Amino acid sequence: MTSAIYTASIPVFKQMLGGLSQVLAKAEAHVTAKNIDPNALLQARLFPDMFPLLKQVQVASDFAKSVSARLAGVDVPKLEDNEQSFADLQARIATVLAFINGLAPEKFDGAATREIVTQAGTPKEKRFSGESYIFNYGLPHFFFHTTTAYAILRHNGVEVGKKDYIGTY
Repeated sequence: MTSAIYTASIPVFKQMLGGLSQVLAKAEAHVTAKNIDPNALLQARLFPDMFPLLKQVQVASDFAKSVSARLAGVDVPKLEDNEQSFADLQARIATVLAFINGLAPEKFDGAATREIVTQAGTPKEKRFSGESYIFNYGLPHFFFHTTTAYAILRHNGVEVGKKDYIGTY
């Protein structure tokens, strides 16, 4: 029997990263068709104190890989955060999808009660049960950044809709 934590995480990350990839493909087609500098979108923000699109995609993919790795009890792979183009972001998403696709469902056995320790950008660590980590921390952060990436593109005139955001399921 497949772990409920696996079912609540890996298929969701795969679906939403697929949607993010589709949205980015439409954004790239948009800048090409309109002869716009891609950086106009890659560096676009909803508000000055928010991350630009490029960073939103990096952080969303970071949550997908790190949450999956911690729940599976494996090391979190390191990515360089050096993407500069739509092609780079697509490659990053493909790398994360390949990683999470390689996590066997049985790695998630016992994940609900596994202790997860994070130290997200501060010297103070946070401790979670696996169940709390996925539902109260991992998924909300992941959805925030995927939604914000979508909103930046939609706000800037890229013709995307809910079906693009949701991806294939």
